[in-house]
Formats: sequence, structure tokens, C-alpha cells
Amino acid sequence: MGAALLSELATEIVVPVCAVIGIVFSLVQWFLVSRVKLTPDRNGTTSSPRNNKNGYGDFLIEEEEGINDHSVVVKCAEIQNAISEGATSFLFTEYQYVGIFMVAFAILIFLFLGSVEGFSTKSQPCTYDKSKLCKPALATALFSTVSFLLGAITSVLSGFLGMKIATYANARTTLEARKGVGKAFITAFRSGAVMGFLLAANGLLVLYITINLFKLYYGDDWEGLFEAITGYGLGGSSMALFGRVGGGIYTKAADVGADLVGKVERNIPEDDPRNPAVIADNVGDNVGDIAGMGSDLFGSYAESSCAALVVASISSFGINHEFTAMLYPLLISSMGIIVCLITTLFATDFFEIKAVKEIEPALKKQLIISTVLMTVGIAIISWIALPTSFTIFNFGAQKEVKSWQLFLCVGVGLWAGLIIGFVTEYYTSNAYSPVQDVADSCRTGAATNVIFGLALGYKSVIIPIFAIAISIFVSFTFAAMYGIAVAALGMLSTIATGLAIDAYGPISDNAGGIAEMAGMSHRIRERTDALDAAGNTTAAIGKGFAIGSAALVSLALFGAFVSRAGILTVDVLTPKVFIGLIVGAMLPYWFSAMTMKSVGSAALKMVEEVRRQFNTIPGLMEGHAKPDYATCVKISTDASIKEMIPPGALVMLTPLIVGIFFGVETLSGVLAGSLVSGVQIAISASNTGGAWDNAKKYIEAGASEHARTLGPKGSEPHKAAVIGDTIGDPLKDTSGPSLNILIKLMAVESLVFAPFFATHGGLLFKIF
Repeated sequence: MGAALLSELATEIVVPVCAVIGIVFSLVQWFLVSRVKLTPDRNGTTSSPRNNKNGYGDFLIEEEEGINDHSVVVKCAEIQNAISEGATSFLFTEYQYVGIFMVAFAILIFLFLGSVEGFSTKSQPCTYDKSKLCKPALATALFSTVSFLLGAITSVLSGFLGMKIATYANARTTLEARKGVGKAFITAFRSGAVMGFLLAANGLLVLYITINLFKLYYGDDWEGLFEAITGYGLGGSSMALFGRVGGGIYTKAADVGADLVGKVERNIPEDDPRNPAVIADNVGDNVGDIAGMGSDLFGSYAESSCAALVVASISSFGINHEFTAMLYPLLISSMGIIVCLITTLFATDFFEIKAVKEIEPALKKQLIISTVLMTVGIAIISWIALPTSFTIFNFGAQKEVKSWQLFLCVGVGLWAGLIIGFVTEYYTSNAYSPVQDVADSCRTGAATNVIFGLALGYKSVIIPIFAIAISIFVSFTFAAMYGIAVAALGMLSTIATGLAIDAYGPISDNAGGIAEMAGMSHRIRERTDALDAAGNTTAAIGKGFAIGSAALVSLALFGAFVSRAGILTVDVLTPKVFIGLIVGAMLPYWFSAMTMKSVGSAALKMVEEVRRQFNTIPGLMEGHAKPDYATCVKISTDASIKEMIPPGALVMLTPLIVGIFFGVETLSGVLAGSLVSGVQIAISASNTGGAWDNAKKYIEAGASEHARTLGPKGSEPHKAAVIGDTIGDPLKDTSGPSLNILIKLMAVESLVFAPFFATHGGLLFKIF
């Protein structure tokens, strides 16, 4: 077998040190962003010039329109404050409701898992090796509950900190845009990096500390220890579900209301301060795209780590107590933080953006550089942290695996992620023909735009599914279910860079909104729009990553569940499994229907309120009176809190009901069915929505001859594009991204409750 080169002590040092480096790096980035001042100084500039890059000192505003710089800065600060307050108050309201759920579900976990052995405190024979004694089920119940709460709190914290930095950076990006597009890009990207690194490092550090603390009690019982750790993934994902659904409903209700009345009916520009829903719309970008996305990717990261650790604990790593090899998943994440740190410097320090056309390539380079460097990083980790050969648990047997095979499993996941990212970009960026075709279809009205957009979404599923299929085949062939879990980790290993790119989008979007509301020059708006358009595509790439990794994660969790529940084979031809399969495939449709209808009904209230204000507030259209922003913010908040509960309940209760009444075999069918159909709907929904959004932006920007024939804003093709974009909003920002949480969450929940289902489940079949 041969021992790993990296000693146990070195592993104990490397993991937390890398996590701390990530946290320190994010604080440094935050400090650099904070140097852009939001208070005007005596020279009329808003930041101390540090160097003369990107045309420092070319203050377009004064130059063109002689607008008082002082008042513009003050206005930006005011708007930023309003957005920040709106986002904070929404998240606090959401967390109060989610907190109640969290406590209730924690009690449920304790009662269900404690009852497996009738709340006995005696040691039990181990699940996989009956000759050894393991800690009682009551201990697993208690520690699973603790790790669930830890995962939930870390997830909430990830989302909240991301939202805070985004609302801190949006106005600063607007002010930097006056000095050139490069300055604005660096500010927005650095702010995204703060969130990416904080989340990756926090997730790793909390998981590492939890494992070490649990070890004090469990000692040599690693099987029980890592079974209890799975609660961490469940906590992370259950919070992500509410964050994603609640935030998604909030942001899209405001967006649809603002667009339909403002742009289509009243013909006023996007983010016009006269539009009552404009603050709610900008708040929504932060609570949905930033807080929701942060929690979502943290959930994926936590679950893939947990799935890998559970399988490893019953393989030779766990049986022989090889701590370094056991922590291989955490070492990959540690290497990921270092790799992403180097990659980030390429965007902010090594190269400088001078023109608008360089923005998107710079973001794409981030993905390529991080993937190439990470491949080398994984090779190093696999060489020093793994024995040359070892065995991996494979449905009751032990499969011999070489260290280079595990390296290939992680590598395949990593590169599959890049392929999914680029395919997503091809289908959603207006630089390529698919989106241009959708834009062209707007000539004949909204109906053809919708038909073309839907077709594009369905077609965009093909290559990502092949990429996921190949990575599943390769990783399973080499290292069984452990291979799939580490492939998912490979896809998520560059999470810090992925999140930085992702968070950059909403920050740029907000910056554009602030520029419009503060009455800045149209040239500033052009710059922020260019940043935003690139951000839109990268957001779609981020969603592609999230969905791809969710598919691999849930399959790995499914494998762990099947092993833990003692099912030897899942036979599709048995009626128990098949009914589960067909019902599971239906669940993503039911869930999407709920979330889309929620957005629709919330948007309906928003449209009525915006119309009411335009009709009843005298002087609003002329700009003499101020709209009532607070009412619109309240409509979005109330609607999203109320509407997030039914979809959340559907996802959380399904595994419990199926497991208790129909047993583990039917539940395995439900998990497989929801995975297979959920991935397809999620990819097509995200890409359809992204394509419609960028088709609209393509017409608005009028950058090419073709685009100019469709424009300008307010033309019939543009109105058709706005309708397509509005339909796509709930698809790409509510239903699509929430579906990947549905498939992961049901799998991890089933794994956590597997001991209970295996002992007491299947009541209906026991009766008949």
C-alpha cells in the first residue's frame, strides 16, 4: 500500500493555514475596495490617486456637463445606503423564519436518528463491520444535529457577508467608472473576490474544526464520526434552498414589475429614479444573485466534501486510520484557495483592462488559468497525500485503486466544469450566433422570440449532459462512488474564482443602476452596461458550474445513501423502485411550477403598485415628485417570505414521507428520478433566461450593424425582447438555480436519515 508522503501533523497544519490565507486575502481585497471613498474631498475627486493607470483624472462628468461632483457623490452614497438597508432588512426577516425552521428540523433530526436504537446509550456493532463496536446511535443523532446547525449557520453567514460586501462595493464601482472601465472592473472584481475567498475559506475551516472536535469523542470510530459530519452538508443546503427561492422570488418580482411598467408601458429607461420599483430591483440583485448564490455554492461544497468523507471512512483510509488520505477532499479545497489566489492576481494586478472589449476575455481567462493551475495542484496533492494504492468501498466490496486514478477522477470533474462553463457561455453570450438569432427573431414580435429562446435552452442541454455523463463514467470506473464525489469536488475546487466572477455581475448591475439614478453622464452608463453585460454571461457560467456540480454531488450522495441503507442493487424493474423513479422525475416540474407562480403573483402585485404610483402621484413622470420606494420593497419582501415556504416544504418533506411510508427502495427511485429530470430542466431554464436577457442587451447596445437594424430602445423588436427577458427572469434566477438545490438537498437529507429509514421505514409495505 505505502504510506502518504504528507505526515498527519503536516496535514493538521496545511488545511487551516490555507483557510486562514484565504480569509486574510479577502480582507486585503476588501481594504483595497474601501480605499475608494464615498465622501467627496476638497479636490473634487473621490479617491486618492495612487497611480496614473486607466486615465486617472479624466473626470468625464465635470468635463461634459459641468455637474457638481459633490452632489453626485452624495447621491451615490444615499442610493447605496437605501439598497444596503433594503437588503439587510430583507435578509433579517428571512433569517427569522428560516431560524425557526432550522431549530424545528434540528429537533427532528435528533428524534429520528436517536430512535434508531431506541435512544440507547450502549455501544453498537458497526454498520459495515459487525465484529467491531461503534458509538451509540444516540451519539450520531446528537452530533448530526450539531453539524446540521453548524452547516446552516455557516451557509447563512456566507450569504450575508456576500450581500454586505456587494452593497458596500456597488456605488464605489460607479464612482470608479468615471476614471475608466478598467478601474470600475477592478473594484467590482475585487469585491467579488472578497465573497469568493471568505466563503471557500470559511466552509473549509468550519468543516476542519468540526471534524477535529468530533474526533475527541469518537476516537477510532471514524465510521460514526463521518456519518455525523453529513449533517453539515444538510444544514448548508437547506439554508441555501430558502435563500435561493426567497431571494429569487424577491428579485424577480421587483425586476418584472419595474420592466413591464417602466420600460414597456411608460417608455422610461432601466433603473430610472422615477420608477417606484427601482430600489427593490437593485436590492433583489443582492439578496438573490449574491446571498442566494453564496449559500448555494457553499451547500454544494459542503455536500461533496461530506459525500467523499463518508465513503472514505468505510474504505481503507478509514479502516486503517490514515488521517492524511482521509482528508484528501479538504486538501484539494486548500490547494484550490491558493490556486484561486494566484488566479485573482492575474485579473487585478498582473494585467490591466483598458477597453470595454477586454472585459469578457479577462473573466474567461480567470476560468482557464484557475483550471490549468488547479490540474497541477491536484497532481501535487494526489502525489503527497495518497498512498500509491488503496481500497475504496464499492457497494459491499472493496475496490483497489491507484493514486493516479484518483487524480484523474478529480481532473475529469474539474475540466468537465470548464466545458460546461464555456458551452453555457456560447449559448448565453451575445457575442455568438445563438443569442444573435434570438435577437433577430424579435423582428416578428414576442412570440417568435419566445419560441427561439425555448429551443435554444433545450439545445444547450446536450453538451453539458455528455460532459457530466463522461465524468461519471470515468470517475466511477476508476474509484466507484468516491471517484464521483471527488469529481464533484474537482468541479468546485476553484469555487473562490467562480464566486468572484459570479458576484462581479450583480455588483456591476447595481453600479449601472446607481449611475442612472444619480443622473450621471450617459458615457458612465455605457461603461457600467459593458461591465454588466459581461457579468450576465459569467453569471450564466456560474449557474452552469452549480448545476453540473449538483448533478455529481447528488449522485455521490445517492451512492452513499444506497450503501448506508443496505440496498445491494437498485432494480428499476421492481414496482417499488419504478414508482419512485417516475414520481421523482415529476418533482422538479412541481417545484418549478410553484416557484414560477410565486414570481408571477408577486410581480402582479408589484405591477399594480407601480401603475398606481404613476397614476396617482402628481409630477412623478416629470421628475418633480419622488416615488414611494418603500412600499415596493415591502411588497417584494412580504411576497418572497410567504411564497418561499411551500416549495421549501415540498423539497424537505418528500424524502421524509417517502422514506417513512414507502421505504428506502422507493426513495432511491425518487432520488434517481429527480436527479435525471432536474438537471435537464435546470440547465435549459438558466440558459433560456440568460439568452433572452442578453438578446435584449444586444439590441440595446447597438454595437453591430445587425443590432442597429433591430434597435433603438423603444422600437418594436426591442419591446419584444423586453417581453422575452421578462419571461426568462423567473426561469434563470428563481426556478433554474433552485432546482440544483432540490436534487442535492433530497439526496443529502436521505443520507442523514438513512439509518432511521433502514430500521423503521416502509410502513405501508409492512402493513400490506
